Amino acid sequence: MDFGQIINLSLGYIFSPVTLAYALAAVGLAVHFGYAGLLNFGMAGFMAIGAYGYAISILSFGLPWWVGILIGCVGAMIFAVILGIPTLRLRADYLAIVTIAAAEIVRLLFTTQVFDEYTNSADGLGGYHAGFRGANPFPPGTYGFGPFTYSADQLWVRVFGLVLLAIAVYLVWALMRSPWGRVLKGIREDEDAVRSLGKNVFAYKMQALMIGGVFGALGGVVFALPSAVVPAVYQTSLTFFIWTILLLGGAATVFGPVVGAVIFWVLMAFLDAFLPALAAVGVLPITSIQAATLRFILVGVALMLIVIFRPQGIFGNKRELTFVK
Repeated sequence: MDFGQIINLSLGYIFSPVTLAYALAAVGLAVHFGYAGLLNFGMAGFMAIGAYGYAISILSFGLPWWVGILIGCVGAMIFAVILGIPTLRLRADYLAIVTIAAAEIVRLLFTTQVFDEYTNSADGLGGYHAGFRGANPFPPGTYGFGPFTYSADQLWVRVFGLVLLAIAVYLVWALMRSPWGRVLKGIREDEDAVRSLGKNVFAYKMQALMIGGVFGALGGVVFALPSAVVPAVYQTSLTFFIWTILLLGGAATVFGPVVGAVIFWVLMAFLDAFLPALAAVGVLPITSIQAATLRFILVGVALMLIVIFRPQGIFGNKRELTFVK
């Protein structure tokens, strides 16, 4: 067992595009659930719309890469409006069911052959990287050290993802300190009381759903930048991973989703390498494939323990989660 290699592989996920993408989506979910109290289980749908909006804009319509990102964000806002109009007046548990179904509908629409000309159905989309990589400000070469060694294209993806994440975190911080954010937190605690003060609760919820959806779409774009857009990725399990990240870091916090994403993916990478290594040397009485699957069981148990013993997350304040009771 090469423990040093396992550690290097795990640390490499600190600045991985996957980690950055999930952190962006978790920031969006923090707006939905942590601050507005919306039990959204359809974040995978927002990520899929962002990724496909980006890829289709480039491949089918020849638009610049940055326009593709804007189109992905606009698509997420439209999806939020379509999703929000019939659902935002529903009770939290019904909202969760509807959003799960909506995300699955989005994924299945991208896999159907009706739109094969644009989506390539179940095979997904690739080959849209030229424009983004052409805007790379870093000269060709190798950058970094140890587990943080990247080519110019890899570094550009990570820097771009970090910039988007920093902007998202700052916007959430600024919004939640504004009067709009205080109203949103009031809706989370007692929407009837806020409604009695003359505030349009439905409008605030819709705005929160749209803003969080845009962050989710940006997460989908970052997820698609280094590789391809594959519809099988945007399943319900993706949403559950984002929920795990959010609850790990703290639902009603600004930096909690970022720290939660780093911890989650470093731990997942570590278990993905460590458990099969234990099985290979005979410590675990299972095959290496079974050992790799075991990590999902451990993550599920960890999620249950977090919800039971520390529902406010690592950085969360218990008083901020009274609405969960």
